[in-house]
Amino acid sequence: MKSKKIYFILSLLLTSLILTTAACNKDDDDDDQNNGGSGDTNTGKIHFDFDFVVDGNPLQYDTLMYTNAAGNKYLVYEVQYFLSQLTIYKDGKAKVLKGWEKEHYIDTNIPSTLGWDVYDKIEAGDYDSLSFRFGFADADNQSYMFVNSPEKDMVWPDYLGGGYHYMKLNGKWLTPDNKLRGFAFHIGRGQVYDSNGNPVSFIDNSFYISFKNSDFKIEKGKYTKMTVRMHVDEWFKDPIVYDHNKWGGDIMQNQAAMEIGVKNGWNVFELVK
Repeated sequence: MKSKKIYFILSLLLTSLILTTAACNKDDDDDDQNNGGSGDTNTGKIHFDFDFVVDGNPLQYDTLMYTNAAGNKYLVYEVQYFLSQLTIYKDGKAKVLKGWEKEHYIDTNIPSTLGWDVYDKIEAGDYDSLSFRFGFADADNQSYMFVNSPEKDMVWPDYLGGGYHYMKLNGKWLTPDNKLRGFAFHIGRGQVYDSNGNPVSFIDNSFYISFKNSDFKIEKGKYTKMTVRMHVDEWFKDPIVYDHNKWGGDIMQNQAAMEIGVKNGWNVFELVK
């Protein structure tokens, strides 16, 4: 009787071990599928670097050396922004990469943010192109989703629509009376106001960034390295000339000013391979 009881206990333990092992293996398979794998090791990964230029030359900080299309002399002392929904395209099919982190934060004050090893494993082969979203899709831009700095410091006030800034481009410009005044070229959710000045609805100012000539190759076991370059001067140039003297220093509550940034954003980013 005692031996039967021991045998029964051992059988239960063995069954539990088999079920646990099977579940772990399934989780591993699911994880590989979610990260761009196909159950084998024929995958590679992507690494992005991020840099900034003005008139084709590396951005120089805290130096009043630039003139925009409106004739404003200006300087830039920091740029902070989010990219999300990295999407790769192959044979007419789109795949959004979203393993662990659906967005990446870039900050000129934090060198570690200027490189991004994308988590997802990607099947080796030739790809047609890739794209990003500047900022966040409206449904994804939720208040308090970041609890740690520096991302949480990009918060967009709830009374202005909540969520987070898509970008903070901070600098100074020389006014017509020869005074240096700060500007906060910030883009996030826009607002529509009623006659009493109260916000009654909000506008998603995010947009897709589709790169020209962005075909790339993923090789087995290797990183494909590319650079996402921001042409800072293009925010103020094309198709609408942006004048700091007209729009002033802070545009978070001015949808007309932010909309210029959205329209000019089509030519701001370049993919360097």
